[in-house]
Amino acid sequence: MDRNKPTLAIYGIQDRDEYEHPFYVHDHNLCIMQNGQVRDFMQLERVTGRKRDNRLHLKLDELLREKKLLAEDFDLVFVDNVVGRSFINRQGNVRFEAPLNRLLEADKEKGRCWWFGREQKAWVLNHELAHIFTCLPFYGNFKPNSLLVHFDGGASQSNFSAWLFRNRKLVKLSAHWDYKYLSAIFNANALVFSVIGARLNEQNSVPGKFMGLAGHGAYRYELEAWLREHSFFENIWGKKSAFFREVKEHWKIDLRSFDQRHPFILDCMATLHELFVREMVQIFRRLQRETLCTNLYYSGGCALNIVANTRLVEERIFDRVHIPPCCEDSGLALGAAAFVEWQKHGELKEHSPYLNNWGLEAEAVEPDAEQLEQQAELLQAGKIVGLCNGYGEAGPRALGNRSLLALADSKALAKKLSMDCKGREWYRPLAPVMLERNARYFTGKSKINALSRYMLLDFAILPDKQKELIGAVHIDGTARIQTIFNRAQNPFLWDLLMLLDEKFKIKALINTSFNAKGEPMVHNEKDAMAAARKMGIAALVINGKLLKTSR
Repeated sequence: MDRNKPTLAIYGIQDRDEYEHPFYVHDHNLCIMQNGQVRDFMQLERVTGRKRDNRLHLKLDELLREKKLLAEDFDLVFVDNVVGRSFINRQGNVRFEAPLNRLLEADKEKGRCWWFGREQKAWVLNHELAHIFTCLPFYGNFKPNSLLVHFDGGASQSNFSAWLFRNRKLVKLSAHWDYKYLSAIFNANALVFSVIGARLNEQNSVPGKFMGLAGHGAYRYELEAWLREHSFFENIWGKKSAFFREVKEHWKIDLRSFDQRHPFILDCMATLHELFVREMVQIFRRLQRETLCTNLYYSGGCALNIVANTRLVEERIFDRVHIPPCCEDSGLALGAAAFVEWQKHGELKEHSPYLNNWGLEAEAVEPDAEQLEQQAELLQAGKIVGLCNGYGEAGPRALGNRSLLALADSKALAKKLSMDCKGREWYRPLAPVMLERNARYFTGKSKINALSRYMLLDFAILPDKQKELIGAVHIDGTARIQTIFNRAQNPFLWDLLMLLDEKFKIKALINTSFNAKGEPMVHNEKDAMAAARKMGIAALVINGKLLKTSR
């Protein structure tokens, strides 16, 4: 590797078949880093408009030509997947073959690469480490005495791996499929799929929907024992009557359908979810006792579970918990590039989450006072405002640059935004965004955990404050707050929230992702205009300036 070369990382392993939707492989992405800093980052779905796009092997040539990158010399690193380690693009002018090893390596591995007309050195980094190293661009170097964990539906050779970072060395502790039964609750459980009403082409949306629905039920010990006895009904694909039969025989409840509002169904979902949360925390507690690590770096799709994250933080198993905003597969190329840059330079710069910059010009938006007044007036009047400011967020959650904003004190407005505009289900909560001082006001906490920058925790809202936040409080009295700690975090949001608080006494806004149903978050002005028209959003803010759609 050459310290002066930029690093180009690619996650583009082909799926197993030419499905119309992602099946085993999803969320292809690409990252270029140089001197420890992200230069270009692209989640493929953002530039193609296809949700969780997994066709980078078809698009790579065109994308690199558009940015005139074919002549540039890179250190190349590819990320593998449980379905394979080789990459070949449609034209056949990019080919990479990785070694097939039985053991999971604690380092990148040299492969054989043909890159646009020439043979070139290239490496593969396993899926597990790519997840873990996604933490570095957002938190800087790993702190000494740290536990590094990936927990996912499936990676290269495991769905759970644990690593030790001590004396500046990376040591593998374990990598296995022993906890597959836990992650499978979210992405491979027939009972959960049946209750959600999801088909296989919707499998990647099931975890978020399941977490939302679970909040409407209650955990029951006797229900957990029954679900365990029947292996969580995880394999009732095509034979769902078996579930109804067992319910009637054991519980004397005559169910005829997977009614999402039935108390028994809701309690099943809540019990499955609590089982995951409780056992996940036990796993981390056991690892901490074994390693005596004081810091945790945690990534993989399971790290998007805010209830589990909150329990992990509140039980104070570790002094600090670090989770990146793109902890699922959308951050794999970023993690692989970070690994190589870390080896080259020994350190990385810390970044904001706003890294999706492919084809965009504006990096930051400096708010204009007159424009902010107009936008605040619209929000105060009960309007929904769409934001497309600067670069897009890395990861699946809108953090204020690709967001839809609205008042948080109205159930009717929340319903309009969630169900009418976005086509979301009745049980899915919306999240609020607020200044840190107002997060303390709503929660009664003296200190707000930094993970809430990325909407990775939920908070119990004080009962006497819930009315002010009713459009963003879940049925269980919690809210997934995005906290704005300082102006540097997002100057536009900071100034807007300050103005709303000081002039209108509005302490929070609903913040949900700016995308129509079945589509990824908008990427550029054209996307934003099209999505706004489709959803009936009349007010748009593009790079700080207020625009109107045709509606």
